[in-house]
Amino acid sequence: MTTRRIKVGVIGVGSLGQHHARIYSQMPEAELVGVFDTDRARCGKVATEHHTEAFSSMEELAAKIEAASIVVPTDLHRKVAGELIDRGIHLLVEKPIAANTTEAEELVRLSQQKSVILQVGHVERFNPVLGFLDKWKTRPRFIEAHRLAPYPPPRAGLLPRGTEVSVVLDLMIHDLEVILHLVGMPVKDIRAVGVPVLSKSEDIANVRLLFEGDCVANITASRISKDRMRKIRCFFEDAYISLDYQNQSGEVYRKGLVGIKREEIAIEKGEPLANELKSFVRCVAGRDRPVVSGEHAAEALKLAVAITHRIREGVS
Repeated sequence: MTTRRIKVGVIGVGSLGQHHARIYSQMPEAELVGVFDTDRARCGKVATEHHTEAFSSMEELAAKIEAASIVVPTDLHRKVAGELIDRGIHLLVEKPIAANTTEAEELVRLSQQKSVILQVGHVERFNPVLGFLDKWKTRPRFIEAHRLAPYPPPRAGLLPRGTEVSVVLDLMIHDLEVILHLVGMPVKDIRAVGVPVLSKSEDIANVRLLFEGDCVANITASRISKDRMRKIRCFFEDAYISLDYQNQSGEVYRKGLVGIKREEIAIEKGEPLANELKSFVRCVAGRDRPVVSGEHAAEALKLAVAITHRIREGVS
């Protein structure tokens, strides 16, 4: 438990940032000092809804806080996060950590130099369904993940949210970070395909990863699907686990004396983003290492970038 309220702000209060503001405003451990967005009308509206101040500049907000969520387009992460790290402000940067691996490494290095906590918003790590997998004692042998979503709605003067990068960096990177965590071994081979449909970069992609230790992962991501799906399936030596992030449900199938035994997994449901922000505030208060550090996120980004390069090389 914290002994004082951490003074926080939110930079960028669009479709996702508004929820950061909402959760901080309801969190006993945090004081939402204010929000900033270049869309002044939007900034004022969100500030009013959550009983906080709409700041006219990021610098003014930064002078009054000790921690912040950065929820701006990916291509702005390096600039915005870098300025705040220079001021000694602890950060939760939405995923991916940056637009490229060079910028990611720079942010990690800056945070280390300034002794600043840098957490990255790989929110699925805070989904209650993953708690079950984290308790499993053996490494998976095969993993299959599907992450499908409709195309983002249009925005005046801006690209649809997330489409400034490939679907690999926009959606698949969630599964890449989770799978790297679960397998705990380096990737030794990448086979990938993907195509743009409505964007300039890939809107649908599939990758097959082979890890040292011979675990295989097959991952599909799409942002042009009619329906939403976020599922992961893990096969172990003596069991198969199927988890649904979206519905926060799961099943485990085990070898029995006679055939396969199925059982539902009891999962205590909760809002992953709220879990993530609470964990971030606790890390700031206790100066603890975050669950998804800048280093972890940089590794996931490095893999995502390697996948997009493989797609564009035309190697399948």
